[in-house]
Amino acid sequence: MPNYLKETEDLLREHNLKVTKPRLKILKYLRTHHNHPTAATIFKAISGDEPAYRATVYNTLNKLVDAGIVIEIKNSDDSIHYDYFVEPHFHIICKQCDNIADVYYPDFEAVENRMRAEAEKQTGYVTSASHLEIFGICPECQKKKS
Repeated sequence: MPNYLKETEDLLREHNLKVTKPRLKILKYLRTHHNHPTAATIFKAISGDEPAYRATVYNTLNKLVDAGIVIEIKNSDDSIHYDYFVEPHFHIICKQCDNIADVYYPDFEAVENRMRAEAEKQTGYVTSASHLEIFGICPECQKKKS
């Protein structure tokens, strides 16, 4: 576990973020849970023994998003979910239950970079980030329809 803690501290420092207990707790949660939680879910999960404040969770998440360590995923119900995004992947989202799953694809980073380069070429924008979402119906919702 000390190695894990050091990696998280190093990650914060690499992104010029001060290492604080709330940032460490939130990043630890996001790195070890792939449930694409809302801020409320994270707050509930980390507020165990030590007091935590909702505003601290929201502010920390915003800083991690701004730094590019975490991304926001908006569901069809307008809820915002968070995902640790250091390892490139994309998401598939169920249009019925809003479940979100990670998809790791070989060479995804290269494909994403080509897409961003094409977007810049066509629009003149200078890109700074991207996120790909695919929508469908999850296996559980497919079973319910049968």
